Amino acid sequence: MHVDLIGDIHGHAYALVALLNKLGYQWQRGAYRHPERRVVFVGDYIDRGPNALEVLEIVRAMVEEGQAVALMGNHEYNAVCFHTPKEGGGYLRPHTYKNIMQHLPTLKSLDTRKGQLDFWVGWFRQLPLYLETEGFRAIHACWSKKQLEVLQQFGVADTIPESLWADTANEKHPLFTAVEILLKGLELPLPEGAFFRDKDGHKRERVRAKWWVDPSEKKYGELLVAHAPDPQLAPVQDLPVSVGAADPQDVYPNADKPVFFGHYWLKAPQPILFPESQKVGCLDFSVAKNGFLTAYRFDGESYLDPAKFVWV
Repeated sequence: MHVDLIGDIHGHAYALVALLNKLGYQWQRGAYRHPERRVVFVGDYIDRGPNALEVLEIVRAMVEEGQAVALMGNHEYNAVCFHTPKEGGGYLRPHTYKNIMQHLPTLKSLDTRKGQLDFWVGWFRQLPLYLETEGFRAIHACWSKKQLEVLQQFGVADTIPESLWADTANEKHPLFTAVEILLKGLELPLPEGAFFRDKDGHKRERVRAKWWVDPSEKKYGELLVAHAPDPQLAPVQDLPVSVGAADPQDVYPNADKPVFFGHYWLKAPQPILFPESQKVGCLDFSVAKNGFLTAYRFDGESYLDPAKFVWV
């Protein structure tokens, strides 16, 4: 089993080409190929960066040629909802100023006159939400056994059926919570009345949490998905996690197979593992914020090795 798992690309095609070259892939017969290895992309190919179309063309060509598996990220999910009309008017993802500006780099990269937008939104629709093999698991943000079981209850294998897209965007439907957690991560509610303000000044009453750490008797600052303290969390980081805020039964077991994900905009001098577990590998080290595009070279090991990160 020789697999290279690649984190969030966000329209940075030059970084993707550089990383593939560094990993030993070469452009041959219309796709990047390696004689012995394959790629798993963990999602978020679009938005943020300027070259979404080039990224999509590279990723899709590798998938079509059997050289890669491409998972859905929350940005691909959001794009489908942004362009899917809602019963009664509007769209599954509202066309607010914030949502438009987030999606604008992708809209600029695609030539809608040539039908590119419709083509790629259609391609996003069939991307799998997760991948499980004999040796590892991969998902965009959070491997939650509980939420994967919700998908199964509604007949979702690994891709969202056309008939259920509207339900995944309906906050009152169980599929909404399942997709929200799997693609956007676990967020824990703060105690009543507690809040902090993020870097944009927005009031936040929930904290993104490490889903592989038992929240029992922890403080919110100990569960932050980051490699360094976040100064924005100072008002709440020493608060104890509220009873019932998280389900300890849904914590990722350290005895399970390795799991890879992206999503979290990590900052570090170089890609590293979280200290709590050698079974979880985050691959998002903020290429769209002057960080790294990151891969992990997996060869079937039971415990991850930080020396096997590769980045540009």
